[in-house]
Amino acid sequence: MFDGEHYKRLGLAGAYQKIICSERLTAEDGDALFACPDITALAALAHHARYRRHKDKTYYVRNRQINYTNICINHCRFCAFRRDAGDAGAFLLSREKIIARVLEDEGSPFAEIHVVGGCHPDLRLVWFEELFREIKKLRPQAELKTFTVTEIHNLSRIENCATREILERLKECGVSMLTGGGAEIFNSAIRKRICPEKIGADEYLRISGEAHALGIASNCTMLFGHVETHADRVRHLCALREQQDKSGGFVCFIPLPYQPKHNALAAETPSGELTDSGLDRLRTIAVSRLLLDNIPHIKAYWVMLGIKCAQAALSFGADDLDGTTMEEHIGHMAGANAGQALSRMELEDMIRNCGFSPVNRTARFASLPVC
Repeated sequence: MFDGEHYKRLGLAGAYQKIICSERLTAEDGDALFACPDITALAALAHHARYRRHKDKTYYVRNRQINYTNICINHCRFCAFRRDAGDAGAFLLSREKIIARVLEDEGSPFAEIHVVGGCHPDLRLVWFEELFREIKKLRPQAELKTFTVTEIHNLSRIENCATREILERLKECGVSMLTGGGAEIFNSAIRKRICPEKIGADEYLRISGEAHALGIASNCTMLFGHVETHADRVRHLCALREQQDKSGGFVCFIPLPYQPKHNALAAETPSGELTDSGLDRLRTIAVSRLLLDNIPHIKAYWVMLGIKCAQAALSFGADDLDGTTMEEHIGHMAGANAGQALSRMELEDMIRNCGFSPVNRTARFASLPVC
């Protein structure tokens, strides 16, 4: 790591001392980190924080991602995935097709079944309860990680009941974790522009805390690189950190770079207003690791970052690459081109080639034997 004088010259003397002493950074420190012109100095700080927590371990999971429908009542401007019922390309997978995909594990059962989709206007909770019970019966060792908090809210609307009741019923049929999607960016003015029908920051955090109180863990996310500012990202991260102080159930933070293809936001936004770039992605991951001192893991989601950027992110504070996924539509329909799946061996090679040690994990990051 660079010495303190170098960070003083960069205007980061205060942040540097706090990081070395494991003290909490302020939002103003986060602003300064984003403004730092020396990306290698920022990487050194984030890698220090990552190594202090995880040493050279980098995690991956053998998982199956299932996008069960793209029919959605919301009209998020950044989304290329959603459709109205009857539109060309609209789909709703049958329970039989979903079960078939859960069983397509090549003799090495998935540790995690990840189920997420659009906010369907009329799919009832009982449909999911029956599906999840069947999955747990067939694959009892797999953790069920399902739904964004937006989907939880939509189910409560359909069932005309509290979100807590939805969560309790999901827990009873085997769901142990929420995916964390739907946070987007918490700035309310930007939300009105990019996802006007979606629940706001307060509801996202409330429902997440409700799940945590019931023993349902979750990830958390941030969509970045569209029309938000670095200051918006910092305030978003601080809001997640504050919720984690309260409820403690966030397992992993996932920074999701905006994919600017085939969606309304890209069509109506001048290219100069979009803030995403390779270095900006790495900078965001580094600042996330430094600000989120109470969230254990930072994911370099290779599906949306791309494989090379995800590998670089391991030296910018990230300690997880997600997993095999097997199939993913949401990011790919918006322009992600990293492929649909990686094998366990490919993931382990990616990690080792970056100088780290691969760790096979569960959805909640318990270590598993390499199989």
